[in-house]
Amino acid sequence: MLEDAGVDVTRQFQIGQRDVYLQALEGGEVHVLPEYTGNLLQFYVPDTEARSSEDVAAALPDALPEGLTVLDYAEAQDADSYNVTAEFSEENGITSLTDLAGFGGEITVGGNAELESRPYGPEGLREFYGVDVEFLAIGDSGGPLTKDAIRDGTITMGDIYTADPDLASGDFVTLEDPESMILAQNVVPLVAADRAEELAPVLDPVSAALTTEELIALNARSVGEQLDSATIATDWLTEQGLLGGAS
Repeated sequence: MLEDAGVDVTRQFQIGQRDVYLQALEGGEVHVLPEYTGNLLQFYVPDTEARSSEDVAAALPDALPEGLTVLDYAEAQDADSYNVTAEFSEENGITSLTDLAGFGGEITVGGNAELESRPYGPEGLREFYGVDVEFLAIGDSGGPLTKDAIRDGTITMGDIYTADPDLASGDFVTLEDPESMILAQNVVPLVAADRAEELAPVLDPVSAALTTEELIALNARSVGEQLDSATIATDWLTEQGLLGGAS
């Protein structure tokens, strides 16, 4: 979209986790990055009481450091979620994080290393649901290693993002979070404040078109068809009539 609008773009992918790439943004090395509203807010305000999409978005501008701002957020969410096998869920009657308190066995949670210190990690499970868990770091962001560890019982439950198409396979049950321990996680462009006026007219229409269902479908093309992100994005933006000449 930016290149279509005449902006000179340099791509820097795989630049690390939030602690690393936020420093790159604050230092001016990066000017725009797709983020998730809730986790971004909680990074700067760990004890925030905002939970809904609207409340999180309203709190974000004041939470961000000088020099950074967010554009319009999308309806699409890709949130952290705790998942167990369908077999474990059925055998133990566990469909919600609340149910874990009544489970008599040991519970091991798997996810990226930083999950251990996140407010919705082991400490959050203890605070919100009264559950003590062991933690196992698995650094693939809810990917095949995490899923295999859930399936083979290495971990009791794993952190998988909700827009992962594998969650519809029937292998897993996503545990409900009635206390909203995990904040709303709407996709949002995080940008350098001095570029916001230039970037907003280009990126806001993308956010307006991106729903959770669309995001799951895009991820499914990546997983199922093994297509690269440039092809998937170009196809979708063209279908939406967002690229120049597409409409």
